[in-house]
Amino acid sequence: MSSLSAKYAPSGLATTLTDPELFCQLAHVAGRPLAAASGEDLTVTDPATGDVVGTIPALSAEESSAAIDQADAAFAQWSGLLPQERSTILRRWYDLIMDAREDLAQIMTAEQGKPISESRGEIAYAASFVEFFAEEAKRPNIESVTSHLPDAEVEIWREPAGVAALITPWNFPAAMITRKAAAALAAGCTCLVHPSSETPFSATALAVLATRAGIPAGAFNVVTGKAPTIVEPWTADARVRVLSFTGSTEIGKLLYRQSAGTVKRLVMELGGHAPFIVFADADLDQAVEEAVKAKFATSGQDCLGANRFFIDRRIYESFAERFAEAAAALSVGPGSTDPDIGPLMNEKAVAKQVSHVEDALAKGAKCLTGGRVDENGPLFFQPTILTDVPADALIMNEETFGPVAALCPFDSEEEAIARANATEYGLIAYLHTMDPRRIYRASRQLQFGMVAVNRTKVTGAPIPFGGYKQSGMGREGARLGMEEFTEVKYVCRDWA
Repeated sequence: MSSLSAKYAPSGLATTLTDPELFCQLAHVAGRPLAAASGEDLTVTDPATGDVVGTIPALSAEESSAAIDQADAAFAQWSGLLPQERSTILRRWYDLIMDAREDLAQIMTAEQGKPISESRGEIAYAASFVEFFAEEAKRPNIESVTSHLPDAEVEIWREPAGVAALITPWNFPAAMITRKAAAALAAGCTCLVHPSSETPFSATALAVLATRAGIPAGAFNVVTGKAPTIVEPWTADARVRVLSFTGSTEIGKLLYRQSAGTVKRLVMELGGHAPFIVFADADLDQAVEEAVKAKFATSGQDCLGANRFFIDRRIYESFAERFAEAAAALSVGPGSTDPDIGPLMNEKAVAKQVSHVEDALAKGAKCLTGGRVDENGPLFFQPTILTDVPADALIMNEETFGPVAALCPFDSEEEAIARANATEYGLIAYLHTMDPRRIYRASRQLQFGMVAVNRTKVTGAPIPFGGYKQSGMGREGARLGMEEFTEVKYVCRDWA
């Protein structure tokens, strides 16, 4: 066995998997595993325990540029396949993901910390995008229009844009890859994927399965390492035609600036600061149940997570009491034990919860439950309900990205909508009322890309996911998600 093979031989987590090869501690470029030429690795730890899960190569800028070469070289072959052929390969990838879903969930919980039931749910969610775009690949939407010129035939074609760079976050380490990559591959693009260095193993496992499915070498590459080192060559290279990013608004603005020189097509799903509005005529039990889902899924580490809870003053005390009781009943623990609340990703995330709670209390808010680091460990934070939170509190103006909910009352529909819209973010809003006229008015007036009425779960492969304002640009999922990776070509033929 070579020294490289020995270094990456199955051990630790891999020995617990049905398919040990899915725990791949290497990057994946041109259909092959790749270590950093420098030998430098980054360490990945379990946020629940602090134990080392494994290491991943820290590739250099030169190696990142070489990955562009591979993706560019593979573009002609992949885009030249019949749409039906790409569809068949993507469907095979979907089948392999579903067959391996338990192993993939175990990998995700180990590196990300989310409860194992949520990890299983995410793998099914991730696979659904591959299944959906396998079907969409067959329908590239060639359009015929009536000619405005005599003796001319007019057509509009959609063609694959080229190499697509996909930068994904740690909170949904599988689904954010497939939502982007399946759409890009279905369109005929080749992909460069940079996963978060905190959760790279979900990405490398997907790459192993992509190769097994028959995606050609160079068409799906996972390039690991430090984000600035990996991504800067991509933003500077004109061969990368599309850049898709999910993450903070701050980093999105940086990538926007860096991509200006090569005038890339950008698809960005950025921060969220979701309002959760409950009117007095709402079903109170249902509203509380949905509030728990909207706030505490993924331990609050979700761009769709509700942050600001605006409650009709007539039911404010009752809602707050019931919500606090439900939050206090949530279990906290390591993801492997399948609790309601797992660990936060890192110390920075915990510090933000502490800062937001302390600031709100200092400004007059009350804490009904939680408010502290949990006894399970330094990265666990108790589910927390704050009431009477003033408008100038940090938590009312910044995305918390954790298990802390901020409540305040309102006195009129106009006030509720105005306060909900008073943010630079516009990803999703949650609305609870039984009045059909109010549902229509509020859905129209809320400045958000998505509105969930009397429910929390709204996402899925067939819907266009994205936001208004500084929550991003473009859409993921649905036919629109595939069209983001295409260029429009107009052809006018003279038959005279």
